[in-house]
Amino acid sequence: MTSSPDRPRRPLDDIRVLELGAFLAGPFCGQLLADFGADVIKVEPPGKGDPMREWGRQRYNGRSLWWPILARNKRSVTIDLRTAAGQELVRRLVPLCDIVVENFRPGTLEEWGLGWETLNELNPRLIMVRVSGFGQTGPYRDKAGFGSIGEAMGGIRAVTGFPDRPPARIGISIGDSLAAVFATVGALTALHERQRSGRGQVVDIGIYEGVLAVMESMLPEYQLTGHIRERTGTILPNVAPSNIYPTKEGLWFAIGANADAVFRRLAEAMGQPELATDPRYATHSARGDHQAELDEVIAAWTIQHTTDELQQLMDAHGVPASRIYTAREMLSDPHFVARQAIISIQAPGIGDMVMQNVIPRLSETPGGVDWTGPELGEHTGAVLGELLGLSSAELATLRDQGVI
Repeated sequence: MTSSPDRPRRPLDDIRVLELGAFLAGPFCGQLLADFGADVIKVEPPGKGDPMREWGRQRYNGRSLWWPILARNKRSVTIDLRTAAGQELVRRLVPLCDIVVENFRPGTLEEWGLGWETLNELNPRLIMVRVSGFGQTGPYRDKAGFGSIGEAMGGIRAVTGFPDRPPARIGISIGDSLAAVFATVGALTALHERQRSGRGQVVDIGIYEGVLAVMESMLPEYQLTGHIRERTGTILPNVAPSNIYPTKEGLWFAIGANADAVFRRLAEAMGQPELATDPRYATHSARGDHQAELDEVIAAWTIQHTTDELQQLMDAHGVPASRIYTAREMLSDPHFVARQAIISIQAPGIGDMVMQNVIPRLSETPGGVDWTGPELGEHTGAVLGELLGLSSAELATLRDQGVI
């Protein structure tokens, strides 16, 4: 639908998505689909738009630096979903779409006459991706929920930080992002099933479930042994050495040498090969039992070297290691450049702007970024004219009425 001679074919070029959500969880799902070619029509309230247009810690020329990434490759259409005329426009668009993505509180779309039963009747092939705090069913269905609440309930906050301090936030909106990734997996899985059955279905995910899904063996650890995982700071308990260590210039350096063979190579790099045969450190279990004192030995060595010196030594001896990257290191790292992990693109009102590339990379039909987040309502006339056949006069009337 969106392929053109100006760019290569992408795997989702034949898929159209109607994005009705706001903030992060639903729109990030839309971004991931748009990254691979889907025609994502983002519906926003007239005059206000998605709040993400204003979010982000830093601004440039008064503009959010988050919005150009989150809304890249999407077309912005303004429709007031609270009006009968706006709801009718959505109902007319649904038969022309493959996927609807929404992340309103459960029941909201039903109040607007846009619930699953209605949309499925209009388009039996439709896939409806519904992201919410707690899912579409259950006793918490109607509770308000944000990503931070999903992180708390899903278990990740309990294990993040240091044991002598309160549970910490990871530093990004991981709850929303995880829910969006699983929502995308669900959408693509439902698309595949539709090829066989010819029918769409609902993809239902609560933000807390996206977090819960990555919590490893936390649940059976408690069920079978009574163990409750706690915060462990920078270490992985009983797996050593795997930690961050101080450097000569006051930075931090990550080393992962917990396998026996790798630890022997680390000991050689440190000029202390005897560590590998010391009964306290010779085996995985022994190193786990003496984790704190081993970390002290390694820290006493790393602090004598700069991060560059440490990296050269680790690479020469085949020990997994890295300085702690910030954006500064990412933008100057030759591996990021070689892999094109970061791209540069022109953004309206900003100019040249870097952002993460499309992930994952496909060998034959990779995704790509054609444009950054659009201006509010930039594509309203084009989309409603192209898909619904609305005339200029009809569009003008809807604008005058505040519907679009």
